[in-house]
Amino acid sequence: MQMGLDFNLVQDLVAGVDEVGRGPLCGAVVTAAVILDPSRPILGLNDSKKLTEAKREALFEEICAKALSFCIARAEVEEIDQLNILHATMLAMQRAVHGLHITPKLALIDGNRCPALAVPSAPVVQGDAKVPAIAAASILAKVTRDREMSAFELIYPGYGMGGHKGYPTPVHLEALARLGPTPIHRRSFAPVRAAWEARDSITASLL
Repeated sequence: MQMGLDFNLVQDLVAGVDEVGRGPLCGAVVTAAVILDPSRPILGLNDSKKLTEAKREALFEEICAKALSFCIARAEVEEIDQLNILHATMLAMQRAVHGLHITPKLALIDGNRCPALAVPSAPVVQGDAKVPAIAAASILAKVTRDREMSAFELIYPGYGMGGHKGYPTPVHLEALARLGPTPIHRRSFAPVRAAWEARDSITASLL
């Protein structure tokens, strides 16, 4: 049992919901909803950011095997640019909860606000470090998104996506300025918008 997690919150039909990917410059925002089985405890659950990659990968498989229900959902880059990242995240959370094959009695949402849902919900600030079901959701979302970004490393070489996972690190920003944006970059984010404008300016000067 990890310090800070309240295992009394593993209740029948209570879903934990979390997201990964609000801050990156590229890729989807990924969410997950998980209903844990009180009779099948999962040892070692914690906020996904506090776990090693190997531990997250192992827990990912165990959560999928033991949870009563889980759903991994997303909002794509186009939706993020159209709606803004907050509303796209809320949409992805709605999709995750609605995708559960068991209807939860309550959805506990990591953070300070809840999406509009057909079931009762409550926000839990830093919930991924307090509520086991939210911790489980954070692991499913992070492992899923990290795998996707590692795959994009092969499709878009030179950006280092497998390392920074799309976050605005110096390596990523340098590659963005040097190589320009890819189709998976979020045009509504300032560094990406600036890179698009610089590329358009160069193209116009060559015409």
